[in-house]
Amino acid sequence: MFGFRFVKFEPNAQVFVIRNGKTVREGKGLSFWYYAPSTSFIKVPLESKAAPFIFEVLSADFQAISVQGEIAYRVARPDRIKDQMNFTISSRKLEYLGEDPQEIDQKIVNVAKTIVKRGIEKLRLKDALKATDSLKEISERELAADPYLASLGLEVTNLSILAISPNAETGRALEAETRERILKEADDAIYERRNASVEQERTIKENELNTELAIEAKKRQIREAQVEAERAVQEKTNKLEAEKLGFQIGQESERGKLAELAAKNARISADSKAYATESLLKAFGAADRETLSILAQSGMNPEQLIAGAFDSLAQNAEKIGELNLSPDLLSSLLKKKG
Repeated sequence: MFGFRFVKFEPNAQVFVIRNGKTVREGKGLSFWYYAPSTSFIKVPLESKAAPFIFEVLSADFQAISVQGEIAYRVARPDRIKDQMNFTISSRKLEYLGEDPQEIDQKIVNVAKTIVKRGIEKLRLKDALKATDSLKEISERELAADPYLASLGLEVTNLSILAISPNAETGRALEAETRERILKEADDAIYERRNASVEQERTIKENELNTELAIEAKKRQIREAQVEAERAVQEKTNKLEAEKLGFQIGQESERGKLAELAAKNARISADSKAYATESLLKAFGAADRETLSILAQSGMNPEQLIAGAFDSLAQNAEKIGELNLSPDLLSSLLKKKG
């Protein structure tokens, strides 16, 4: 009615009310009546925004690298950015009159690209592919200190580097290099495993040989102990036999002495008997036959005397005509014989 209107702004927008080129009111979430023909508004959004980016840079060894990420920011000083960029909105439709609000993303992305590019260009390809964390830290620090963003009143709340990757051809080369290295590591692992298996087998065989040597050493010790025991037994046996032989030699010596003494005694006895016989023969040599016969018959028993008598009869049989023997004599002779 008559150009007066009511407006209500969001609480996440800083609004500047301008009349006659002067700010007459500012704040967040304002609601008021205004006169449209003489009033204009500047609306600066305060919410945090995220601007994705992707671009290519060259590494220190002139390899193309693609960097992808996202930068989050917000307007910390709306009074600064309103003076340098057009955030004016229509007083009737409440829409932005220029393209500056849409270009703010590109402005802050360009600053981030410059900083990230400067960091990538100092690194070689392989180092750059692994520099995500260090590059993020350096870029966030430089973005916070950037004078252009500070003049616009912009504050970077977060920088995310999602990927740093080489181009397709370089990626295939790196994949091939990595694949070959992995295959070599696999071959090395197989070699080490086989070598370990051979080493373990050698250790097992050495242990077996050491065990056999230990067993043979124990057997040798046992045999040596047995030989020592047999030697000790043999020495004792030889000692006993030597003692026995010495005893037998001593006995034989004693027997020899005894035999020698017995022979000597026998010789003395024989000499005595020979002397007695010689003396007796000398005595008998002077006696006649009949005397010797009588002496021989002295001390004989009746049977011997009868035998002598029959012997004499037999010697003089041609001189005997007839011989009578009594039955009593024959009976006594037969009884003696029986």
